[in-house]
Amino acid sequence: MSRVAVIGAGPSGTAQLRAFQSAANKGADIPEVVCFEKQADWGGLWNYTWRTGLDEFGEPVHGSMYRYLWSNGPKECLEFADYSFEEHFGKPIGSYPPRAVLWDYIKGRVEKADVRKWVRFNTPVRMVTFDEATKKFTVTAHDRIRDVMYDEEFDNVIVASGHFSTPNVPYFEGVESFGGRVMHSHDFRDALEFKDRDVLIVGRSYSAEDIGSQCWKYGAKSVTTTYRSKPMGFNWPERFEERPLLTKFTGKTAHFRDGSTKDVDVLILCTGYLHHFPFLPDSLRLITGNRMWSDGLYKGVVSTKNPQLFFIGMQDQFYTFNMFDAQAWYVRDIILGRIKLPGEAELKAEFDKWRAREETLEDAEQMIWFQGDYVQELIDATDYPSFDIQATNKTFMEWEHHKGENIMGFRDNAYRSLMTGTMSPKHHTKWLEAMDDSMEVYLKN
Repeated sequence: MSRVAVIGAGPSGTAQLRAFQSAANKGADIPEVVCFEKQADWGGLWNYTWRTGLDEFGEPVHGSMYRYLWSNGPKECLEFADYSFEEHFGKPIGSYPPRAVLWDYIKGRVEKADVRKWVRFNTPVRMVTFDEATKKFTVTAHDRIRDVMYDEEFDNVIVASGHFSTPNVPYFEGVESFGGRVMHSHDFRDALEFKDRDVLIVGRSYSAEDIGSQCWKYGAKSVTTTYRSKPMGFNWPERFEERPLLTKFTGKTAHFRDGSTKDVDVLILCTGYLHHFPFLPDSLRLITGNRMWSDGLYKGVVSTKNPQLFFIGMQDQFYTFNMFDAQAWYVRDIILGRIKLPGEAELKAEFDKWRAREETLEDAEQMIWFQGDYVQELIDATDYPSFDIQATNKTFMEWEHHKGENIMGFRDNAYRSLMTGTMSPKHHTKWLEAMDDSMEVYLKN
């Protein structure tokens, strides 16, 4: 029997487990699947940890999740096509669930599929090598509970370890003598820490937007974000402002490109993450930035270095859970021999076609339609349950419109499920007034 290694049991890795289980349920002869997960439970970033820096084994903490995080996009756009929120919770729920609710939903599907037995928890992969003669991979794994390293052979490897765990940390002149707190968003855990503080955030993407909003909501004295290219441009409330890029610090005084200054207590670097695969040698390692069409991947999933190696969820993302599903089903069908990979020239032509279109993308709306077309192409090639991509894109557009109208209140809106057709209820409490993000409180009618 052939063997497949899946690295990571977050949303991407569990999508791959569900894809194989779905095929087996329909009578397919599937390979042996072994999933290696660094953490003690599945869910990836959605599996919250209070730890920062190093974990209990002295290794870099994987999680970048923080308390009070609520989905920053409509749940209707990430809903699994084969497992609705209504099925999981037994009723319609609001469109912007907190982290604990989404984690429960992610777990629910794979618990129903009974694939936990395929996962080896507390077992990070240390190295993957490939033998050109045998055409097999050797995976070196570390059982951290027993502190034992071991090797196993596999016919295919699927990397689903994510790319929001290794911080990109720029340097600013004078930061070493800054008298306040300095941190990357990876280590942000609780906005209450910054109550009555003047907070400076570097960045203009989703983490800057959301962490800034969180700090303001939970009582920061002021929030200032600083941008390199252009401001986010939302209608921010009082005590929340945007300034051109930070240039240097003198003590606790931040200096900006426009010549202005501000004294701050906290510097939070929302400066993104690096694609980091320390377990892959150069001959296998994916080298790409965070972009809509990743370098080095055919159809966004097949390594151009080795067609037996696959990557899930490596793109910059509007679509998330159901895109990972579409990718996982596609990868599964390549491994099962249902999809044949074309020759090298066709592989390159296909890559170049998507890359050329990616280069023309100018705004979020164009990126959403681009990614929607990509997801559609993948699900058309497999038996993943089809859903209305155009309607999903339009829900994304509504979301963008609501953010433009009220950045601090967009989560007070609700949308219709693309999977069941049910209109979601508005949450019982406005987001700015909802201080308890527990699942129990959120699910109260």
